[in-house]
Amino acid sequence: MPQPLKVALAGLGLEAYWPQFEGLKSNLKTYLSRISSQLTRPNVEVIDLGLVDNIATSREAGRRCRREEADILFLYITTYAVSSTVLPLIQRAGIPVIVLNLQPNAAIDYAAFAKLPNRTAMTGHWLEYCSACPVPEIANLFARTGIPLHQVTGYLGEPHVETELNSWLSAAQTAAALRQATIGLMGHYYSGMLDIYTDVTRLSAAFGSHIEILEVDELSALREAVDATAIDARVAEFHQEFDVQQDCAPHELARAARTSVALDRFAAAHDLQALAYYYMGSGNPANEDTMSSVILGNSLLTARHIPVAGEYEVKNVIAMKILDLLGAGGSFTEYYAVDFAADQVLMGHDGPGHTGIAEGRIKVRPLGVYHGKVGRGLSVEMSVKHGPVTLLSVVEDAGKESGRGFKLLVAEGQSEPGPILEIGNTNSRYRFPLGARGFIESWNSHGPAHHCAIGLGHRSADLKKLAALLQIPSIQVC
Repeated sequence: MPQPLKVALAGLGLEAYWPQFEGLKSNLKTYLSRISSQLTRPNVEVIDLGLVDNIATSREAGRRCRREEADILFLYITTYAVSSTVLPLIQRAGIPVIVLNLQPNAAIDYAAFAKLPNRTAMTGHWLEYCSACPVPEIANLFARTGIPLHQVTGYLGEPHVETELNSWLSAAQTAAALRQATIGLMGHYYSGMLDIYTDVTRLSAAFGSHIEILEVDELSALREAVDATAIDARVAEFHQEFDVQQDCAPHELARAARTSVALDRFAAAHDLQALAYYYMGSGNPANEDTMSSVILGNSLLTARHIPVAGEYEVKNVIAMKILDLLGAGGSFTEYYAVDFAADQVLMGHDGPGHTGIAEGRIKVRPLGVYHGKVGRGLSVEMSVKHGPVTLLSVVEDAGKESGRGFKLLVAEGQSEPGPILEIGNTNSRYRFPLGARGFIESWNSHGPAHHCAIGLGHRSADLKKLAALLQIPSIQVC
């Protein structure tokens, strides 16, 4: 599990109001406590900065953010406050800021308001609803100081606000986990796929992940050390996790099981949170044996939150990891063909699949040849669970609009039933709001690599927020 997300929460107010309006400060603190309760959940640590109402408290709140290594700051505008109170906090914190423009209720109770004893009491009650007033001032400050503005507008207890807070927390947890992640690269690129050749230094700069370069020889050596007991146990696990077809030879299951156990040990030894791999193994029997028997083991790793991408596709394994962190799964895919009669796009890929997002149990089938690759052996055949899905691609941004060199490309669609190609690969049929032709042309126009990641549910709102936190562009085609 990643480390807990550290969420700093500050209420913004104006010190001059407290002696003027009895009860105002205590009421605003109560509302701040309600926000804190909404943000509190497993694996989230809320750092309560209290009410920030002058320069001194702003500076101290910013220093505390740094001392406690906060990942994100929620700035709740409780009432009118001057923008000079904001700047010291966000400058010292140095983390993304979400401005919460939230009233206590959907509207002032005007009849009750009119019955308050005097205008001072009325003004004090009105100030509890005055959160919208300073937001343009704060937005102006952000624009002039180069600070990205992210905001949630509404009232306490509103379902829309709850959805937005959950989405920001999911995005922040994903960004934080990426910064903690070690992503393994084992082998080399599939020769000639210019679209997937990538500057991993820029990837580390954009996503914060550590890239570990790994040796196939190490995996082969670990494989040789696996004993018969571990192999038998893993074969039994294969039968539990997969629908192993009758024509799968026992020696091939044992070969895949040996490699699967070695892969688990390999991932643990390097503390991997994701892995991209490809290796011909040509001329080295041990490495060829290893690399032609990885599919089942890599499928198990993917289902256990260590997504594995073939063809050394490091950009796409980051996309898979993002969807995994969002709870959507994340499986490797690409265009296969188009069914123009049904207006559906057929997508899939050889290599590992994600058991957690499959429609039914994944089948294990023997293949006499891995098309375009060395070796033969067992492969997995699956379709993605029918229902809403999200496609995600990490795309190199030639324009470098953000200065980080990458952007997120997103599409939402539906996985639908229908005939699939039973060729021992992942296969699914997808329908998109733009239609098959419109989706393909729009997606391609943004220059992605030919691989992408597929996950369950419609997650574009979370992905848009994640891109904002990473300060990279995001594009949604549908």
